[in-house]
Parts: sequence; structure tokens; C-alpha cells
Amino acid sequence: MRTIKAEIIHDAVVNLVLTAARYLPEDVKQAIADARENEDSASAREILGQLLENAELAASSGLPLCQDTGVGVFFVELGDQVHVEGNLIEIINNAMTEGYDKGLLRKSLCHPLTRANTGDNSPAVVHVDIVPGDKINIKHMAKGGGSENMSRCTMLTPAQGWEGIKEFVVRRMAEAGPNPCPPTIVGVGIGGTFDLAPTLAKKALFRPLSEPNPDPELAAMEEELLAEINKLGIGPMGLGGKTTSLGVKIEMRPCHIASLPLAVNVQCHSSRIKEVEI
Repeated sequence: MRTIKAEIIHDAVVNLVLTAARYLPEDVKQAIADARENEDSASAREILGQLLENAELAASSGLPLCQDTGVGVFFVELGDQVHVEGNLIEIINNAMTEGYDKGLLRKSLCHPLTRANTGDNSPAVVHVDIVPGDKINIKHMAKGGGSENMSRCTMLTPAQGWEGIKEFVVRRMAEAGPNPCPPTIVGVGIGGTFDLAPTLAKKALFRPLSEPNPDPELAAMEEELLAEINKLGIGPMGLGGKTTSLGVKIEMRPCHIASLPLAVNVQCHSSRIKEVEI
């Protein structure tokens, strides 16, 4: 059994929060650059160029990529041979709030009804899976409200199958239009249960754009969905073009014989994700 001190996890999470807010992942920058080269629309090329410039300015200045610094979301893989000194959820939450303070990041969380701000962006949303091993892997996402608002979950009938899935995902992105600040990245969760499908969809967004689905069938489905979404012509920031989305990522799990849960979690062009292994 390996013991990991609370302060090690705390410091790692603070760094995740600060880094994710300021530095656009290299695979996303490359995808935007590639899209700019392939765009026919002058306005689309201009917008994509501005997104790249924004990424460079954030990295050089230490300012956040976007004023909406989002909800602190964490996916943790906790090794079954790890003993954490302290409460893991509390450690992550406290580190998240410290990171938002240190980075002067906007605190966006509020009471659902009174809209009173919590004041420190807490609580963090933390998902924990127990896995074999003596390490902790922590993935962080700063999830903005604009893209999250465009996300949806539904329960299809089994008979609707792939065609029903495709129709729902593409229609959702058409309805979303410019609201999630395209070009987007689209996470799709298929199967599981009503509550699991959205988690799968969000988890899918952590897979790098350059990394195809390891399942060839799902990889082909991702490519088909991406092509159909980009045919919508919404384009960067909704002003037209071939680049409505940079990628589609699918996570799938078995489901009940009577059900076909489906969720779409939309990510904006500012895909603020970072991970660390301890």
C-alpha cells in the first residue's frame, strides 16, 4: 500500500486549475490551425486566427483563455493500492478554490434558485473510479456555462438505434447554433443508465483530438457524426464555414434491454482540460 500525502495532491490540483485556465491544449491548437488552412470562408479563417492569437496571449500573459472560467470538474482514477492522507474530495475541493483565488479566476457557482454566488467556485464536481495500481490520475476540466447549457440527455427506444443516435446528436448541434462558441468538441455518451450517459459524454471530452477511438466501429461513428455536424455550416462563432466542430468523441457502455440512453456534452473551442498522475 502506498501512502500519498494530502499536500501533494493539493499542490497538483492547484497547478491543474491554473494551467487549464491559461493554456489551450496543443492538440486543440493544432486542430484550429488545421481548420484555418482548410476553410473556404474568409470570416471563418479570421475567427480561427483570432482564437489562436487568444491562446498565445493567454499563455504569455497568465490571463485566462476565457472570462467564463467555468465549473471545476474532476475525474479521478484512484489506485486500489493507494492510501490518501485525508479526505480526497475535500482535498480536491480546497485545492480548486485556492487555484481560482490564485489565478484571479471568475467564481461562477451560485444557488440554483436565489442565484447567490457561493463565493469561491465550490463545490467542485468530482467523479472517482477505483482502478488497479498505486497511483492517482486526476483529470481536470474547467467547464463553461455556454457550452454546458447546450448539452442534452435523452432516452431513445432500442429500435431507434444508430440512426436515432445520429439524428439526435446532429439536431442538437443544429439547435445549439452559435451558443456554445464553436468550433466545438462534442462528447457523446451512449448506453449505461439515465445518469451514466451524461457522465460518459463528459468523460469522452478528455480524449485528445488526435487520438481516434480504440474501437474501430466507434471511430467510424465519430467520423460520421463529425462530418454531418460540419455540413450544418454554422462555422466558427456561428458566422458560417466548414468548421462547426473540431471533433466528436464517443464513450459507450452496455445498457438495459429496454433502454437506449444517449447524452451529448458540448465543449466550446476553449477546451480547458489538464491531467496529472501522482
